Amino acid sequence: METQNQNGAEAPIKVSTLNCIDLSNPDIHHSVPLLKQACLDCGFFYVVNHGISQEFMEEVFAQSKNFFHLPLNEKKELLRNEKHRGYTPVLDELLDPDNQVHVGDYKEGYYIGVEVPEDDPDSEKPFYGPNVWPADGVLPGWRQTMEKFHYEALEVAKAIARVIALALDLEVDFFDRPEMLGKPIATLRLLHYEGQISDPSKGIYGAGAHSDYGLITLLATDDVMGLQICKDKDAKPRKWEYVAPIKGAFIINLGDMLERWSNCIFKSTLHRVLGNGQERYSVAYFVEPSHDCLVECLPTCKSEKNPPKFPPIRCGTYLTQRYKDTHAELSVYNKHHT
Repeated sequence: METQNQNGAEAPIKVSTLNCIDLSNPDIHHSVPLLKQACLDCGFFYVVNHGISQEFMEEVFAQSKNFFHLPLNEKKELLRNEKHRGYTPVLDELLDPDNQVHVGDYKEGYYIGVEVPEDDPDSEKPFYGPNVWPADGVLPGWRQTMEKFHYEALEVAKAIARVIALALDLEVDFFDRPEMLGKPIATLRLLHYEGQISDPSKGIYGAGAHSDYGLITLLATDDVMGLQICKDKDAKPRKWEYVAPIKGAFIINLGDMLERWSNCIFKSTLHRVLGNGQERYSVAYFVEPSHDCLVECLPTCKSEKNPPKFPPIRCGTYLTQRYKDTHAELSVYNKHHT
């Protein structure tokens, strides 16, 4: 299947063929070659039979729609704070500044992180703290649904991380340790693309071309096509391929932190979203290790011929800078929010 881009300026876009990992398979080693091939090739793959029921996923999407259908002034009462919790309006995020001239992403979102009470010492850390929640009277059951999904998605992420560890010739529980996913930075982000038609020739995208910051991302999406990947970011011109939605599956992609950790053996791939005029909803779950985790070249990914390409860095330091680079300053909203 090939799809002509809206402006006709780019080459026809085909649908990518991605490997599919069945997490219900009791033999984890069966999944390792499939996952490893995907991580070496493009860093994107599907995960099925992951343990989250289709009924519950539909509830998560229904509650997401309930929020985004609220009047804009009510959503702005829950604006993103300095902890990256809450509502992000359309154009808040600028992911591809070279091509998105003076314009951000044509999507709105809502961030939900690890819930840490204000009186907990950990709440001082950049990505920990209390979440921002709509009043229960406005959206009954909304918080409970999102907290349950946050917990269940983390379990899926840990299962995937075990396969990744084996694919990197590490111990199966490498990422389960307290300083890794035992105390993770895990962020749920609800996303809504309002039905705008993207035009790359004018720098207008649902989401500009970017790679994710962290370890891995889980993405659930509705049945509207929009996500595209570019397997070779250095190619000129870049070739883009659609990633088709599969009902009941998560689309998984590796983030820049894992590429860095693996000394660029595993790929963190550019991706973007093009709007085709249809409304589109997705649910992204970004998984990172703990704030204090030192990200340094894995022992299985370096040698005399392939020395470490990056210096060690703390996870919290790295993420704080990446978020700062791509989001609008909060003062922008304070000026207009009365």
